[in-house]
Amino acid sequence: MSTTPIAARPAWMSPRAWGVLLGVLVASLALDLWSKAWSFEHVAGYPIVLPDRDTVADPSYRLPFHEGVRVLPGSLLDFHLVLNRGAVFGIGQQQRWLFVCFSVLAVIVGLWIFARWTRERMTLAHVGIALVIAGGLGNLYDRIFVGAVRDFLHMLPRWNLPFGLSWPGGATEVFPWVFNVADVSLLVGLGLLYLHLRREEKRRAQANARSSANAPSTTV
Repeated sequence: MSTTPIAARPAWMSPRAWGVLLGVLVASLALDLWSKAWSFEHVAGYPIVLPDRDTVADPSYRLPFHEGVRVLPGSLLDFHLVLNRGAVFGIGQQQRWLFVCFSVLAVIVGLWIFARWTRERMTLAHVGIALVIAGGLGNLYDRIFVGAVRDFLHMLPRWNLPFGLSWPGGATEVFPWVFNVADVSLLVGLGLLYLHLRREEKRRAQANARSSANAPSTTV
């Protein structure tokens, strides 16, 4: 029988840790894929059926013109359909297969971190890893099977930068990027992993302080 304390048990040996990881991953991935399908079915006012993936991946292909849907008052959030051939928030356009490889690598690294570096009760880390993997898989699915990532969330539309400023490329909105649930999962997951690291650093510092305080004095 194993004598490894539950708190120190590696995550890959723990049904509880796997349950948290897979539960959050499946729920987040399902929400992302459903929301993309729903948005392309309803946001334009009529279903937008995308052609084959090679046509969608071609930068000359454009979605039919449509008006955005105002979701929250005060110009806080619109739904507007966009095909993103780059990474999160449209960074690195026209690098489809590079991002496919990067997404696969990110999923592998996430699973390796879960198995190698986390323990049974590190729930915050497991949720963060699951969200990062789900975000990577959601956009990976689009790049492989659709030809481009389907985006539809536009924060702060019609909010312009002050003093006539603009982003590189000429955009004048405060937040000109359109994104999706997978992008949100990635960023939230990274934020949770950062919080986990800070919590572990604080815990180790407190343990070291207690160890130093309880150590016998060597003064003669």
